[in-house]
Amino acid sequence: MLLSVGVGVTALTATSGAATSRVARGISTPAPVCQKVTASKTTCVTWSVRDTWAGHGPVVALLDFHPLGQPAGVVAYAGWIRTAATILGLYPGYEGPGVTTQPRGPEAVPSSGIGRLLATFNSGFYEHDAAAGFYTNHTLYFPMVKGLATVVRYTNGTVGITQWAGGPNPGPTVLMARQNLPLLVDNSVATPATANDFAWGLTLYGAPAVWRSALGIDKNGNLIYAAAPAQTAASMAAIMVQLHSVRAMELDINPEWPIFVTYAGPGARSPSLDVANPNQIPNRFLYSSTKDFFAVFLSRHPGEAQPW
Repeated sequence: MLLSVGVGVTALTATSGAATSRVARGISTPAPVCQKVTASKTTCVTWSVRDTWAGHGPVVALLDFHPLGQPAGVVAYAGWIRTAATILGLYPGYEGPGVTTQPRGPEAVPSSGIGRLLATFNSGFYEHDAAAGFYTNHTLYFPMVKGLATVVRYTNGTVGITQWAGGPNPGPTVLMARQNLPLLVDNSVATPATANDFAWGLTLYGAPAVWRSALGIDKNGNLIYAAAPAQTAASMAAIMVQLHSVRAMELDINPEWPIFVTYAGPGARSPSLDVANPNQIPNRFLYSSTKDFFAVFLSRHPGEAQPW
């Protein structure tokens, strides 16, 4: 939804096109993405609530927009996740994140969580492409690497994106941790490393601008996923900054992988492919998946174990 305003606005709309949602005070909502058109006019794109059936205020919201300064026709797709109401689960696929002797688990959204499933989205690189830590369901598949960007879910129910400063083991306060490359955004600005595209993964045909995805966190501790075609590391970082990420990390790249799916009702009813990537299908992750992935569930209490 586009709004032309003189000052910043915060609004949420239902995906059906209904009137702006009224949100109870104290519940986090995502900030609109605003761009200055003229000296006196700012155009804002607002988020649409996807999971109205969940009944917990805005939990997952969607937005697509033309990124500032990018060629005409480029569209970025974003998903916002309210962490206070959700569980961020991490699941190995039957190949990703890499070769391991550890049990891989369901390799798909587990049946024990499908009634509370809100969204699924892609994870990061294979281990053989970029060594990185991977910890979930009390199992360390690959040791943590100091200095890498890491999404962490803690036992108190909060989620963080940080530059890992600890050792190879996550520690007792960590429920889930997934690393991938250095931070893409830190302190709300692109990191200097984004100037070197060679540091951000091998691309299809060696092209610098390809499909990329990233995961950020806003000032309120909520998650922001984004994916877009024709992106360099620097331009993807700029998208995450436009989406109000305080910190962000790159996830998977190239056309085969970026995906974000939401569901029209409990039980993974009517999955919707919310990133317009023609290489994806909406029911991916409901069946055995090649690569590891994230799943978002409604939470019953802070710090509960992810469905398995």
